[in-house]
Amino acid sequence: MQSKIIIYQLLPRLYTNTRVKPVFNGTIIQNGCGKLNDLTGPLLMELSKLGVTHIWLTGIIRHATSTDYSRYGLEPSHPDILKGLAGSPYAIKDYYDIDPDLAFRVPERMDEFISLIDRIHSMRLKVIIDFIPNHVSRDYRSLQKPPGISDLGEKDDQTPGFHRDNNFYYIPGETLRIGSYSEYPARATGNDVFSSTPSKTDWYETIKINYGIDYEKGTDDFSPVPDTWIKMTDILLYWASKGIDGFRCDMAGMVPVSFWEYAIRIVKKAYPEILFVAELYEPARYRDYLETGGFDYLYDKAGFYDTLRSVISNGTSTSQISRIWQSLEGMDDQMLRFMENHDEQRIASTYFAGDPWKGLPAMALAAFMNRGPVLIHAGQEVGEPAIGAQGFSGDDGRTSIFDYSVIPEIQKWYSDGSCNELRLSAVQRQLRQEYAGICHLSGSWPISKGAFYDLMWANEEIPCRDLIFAFLRYHPDSPDPVNPDSHTRGLLIWIIAIRFDHANQEVNIRIPMHALETMGLTTDQRFNFEPLSNLPGEKQNLLVSQLNSPGVRITTGYAGYGIVQAFFPW
Repeated sequence: MQSKIIIYQLLPRLYTNTRVKPVFNGTIIQNGCGKLNDLTGPLLMELSKLGVTHIWLTGIIRHATSTDYSRYGLEPSHPDILKGLAGSPYAIKDYYDIDPDLAFRVPERMDEFISLIDRIHSMRLKVIIDFIPNHVSRDYRSLQKPPGISDLGEKDDQTPGFHRDNNFYYIPGETLRIGSYSEYPARATGNDVFSSTPSKTDWYETIKINYGIDYEKGTDDFSPVPDTWIKMTDILLYWASKGIDGFRCDMAGMVPVSFWEYAIRIVKKAYPEILFVAELYEPARYRDYLETGGFDYLYDKAGFYDTLRSVISNGTSTSQISRIWQSLEGMDDQMLRFMENHDEQRIASTYFAGDPWKGLPAMALAAFMNRGPVLIHAGQEVGEPAIGAQGFSGDDGRTSIFDYSVIPEIQKWYSDGSCNELRLSAVQRQLRQEYAGICHLSGSWPISKGAFYDLMWANEEIPCRDLIFAFLRYHPDSPDPVNPDSHTRGLLIWIIAIRFDHANQEVNIRIPMHALETMGLTTDQRFNFEPLSNLPGEKQNLLVSQLNSPGVRITTGYAGYGIVQAFFPW
């Protein structure tokens, strides 16, 4: 039974776009666009087979774009407040609408989205969408808001720079000009630029939303509840009512934790199972957003991603990995771990590792280390390198979220409306199988619910120590993994060694007496250790005293990790 959350992020615009030769900075007519209806049952079944549990649909809500849908009453955005012809999916134009680019029949776009939710659920998968609370497109105007709801900014007093019940911040008496676009009075830019002259490196296409903080005075006014809080909570409830299972909250740290405490409590009262994942980069604020704000999970970029990237790219010692869990002080299981997403460079790109296999040990660590969720970015599992500039997005090792384009390595796997692994190279097929193995192993019960124990402090003398990270996971009340129908229960242990130089070698891992005592073992007990299926290694019959010295032999294998398992019936 799969019990670990494994999220697969995909941008529908790119994911199922089968245009063979898209042109640089091409229009939707030239380059094509994936649709919601392209995410068919068979395709979703393939993702389920990969081992994922949740699909993060990126770019669902209507955002600024150059494409003209005026025949449906949807005007294109001004070209000077657009990033790319497709536009940024994080420059929202209508919080209550589906992006028309993704629809086969634009007037039926919401019905197509709900049908997609039903298809995903029919595969026993769940749906996550983005909630972008900090900023909207400069030309935001909701045409699909429910009756009786006033639009963002509709009732703002534009005279002062700040008013607690304004939805936006203003720069009184000043005009903002970006190319031939102008607005008066100017409004503050999404990345907290309170100026009428944002730079090209700013989020100039967006306007900052006001949650009751006066940044000039450094004060806040949250009582009574600001108008923005009510409107944004209504938006969350609207999408929750469509049947989605979670929100990935963009730049959650730029929105006050008091709002999240208010909104998440209300949403979870109506939809208790819905998940909230925060994009947050400041570890000092983690506990507030979990304990006060009510988030289920937070990004672990500042700790996990940054450390593992340095291990892969710079040869940093794996001893630094222990500092990740130590610094989290018990919050490990609420961290979302990843080695790619739409903001980060592809592992296979020349800007990162230049080889998708170099990221596999890190992904194994992300999946096996704790009970928290793990994320795979579409194309990561087939080694997408994101080569070349696509338009607004330059040649930077990322897959563009701004342009009408494709994911070339996914396109090999998915084309002409079907999925076929035979179109991938043998190396890509093996890589995808390794990702599937990691997903399924990490999601198996009860290890996905088991405890973690870091073994590195007891293995300071092992060869190549700076390249290896070893730990164990254990569950004290597990069914027999070999004979699950026997009703026998006992202690299940996984000992995991991850090696970052891909050497297919054996390593002896010592299990310290403290770990043995923690698991309730005594020196006269005997264990049969054996590698999990499809992993290298041989069976070992060891006494508890032998675990303490010389230890358990693990073959790390060409995929960069090895796991041995033992079960002791009580």
